[in-house]
Amino acid sequence: MNWSLRRPAARVVLLDPSFRVFLMKGSDPMRPEKGTWWEIPGGGMEPGERSEDAARRELYEECGFDDVEVGPCIWTQYVEFDFAMYHFKSDERIHLARTNTSADWDPKGLEALEAAAFEDGRWWSLDELLESDEATLPQRLREFLPAIVAGEIPEDPIDISPQDSRTQQPES
Repeated sequence: MNWSLRRPAARVVLLDPSFRVFLMKGSDPMRPEKGTWWEIPGGGMEPGERSEDAARRELYEECGFDDVEVGPCIWTQYVEFDFAMYHFKSDERIHLARTNTSADWDPKGLEALEAAAFEDGRWWSLDELLESDEATLPQRLREFLPAIVAGEIPEDPIDISPQDSRTQQPES
């Protein structure tokens, strides 16, 4: 039986000076048959926490980055997915952030489940990402990232929710 958890979340499109995006390699430790995927950093917001603050906190905890400028919320999405025997219903605010460094992945505060789920982190050029057939989260990252890298920042957040939010995480 899966427990259902409804939560607000904050995620981050982090760009370095070369306009590369930082992604983390993840998997479901309870269902390894789902394979792996690359995702933008982020996670659940604490009660009363602003999404900008949650994005900054998640970048530090999951990646070790503290020299970042968290900018506007560029995208939103509602996703449902199963992970580690939980069913998540997630209302996500996705911020653009920039850093002046291209530091390596060095998480500073992973929870036990996150430590089991995240294997690696790396910077991807837009071309590398577009040429890759690796699964990514958000599901529509490849569709909307080119405009952001080109400097086309939306005035209001764009809804990038997948057509079927249940397909957000790779299925076996």
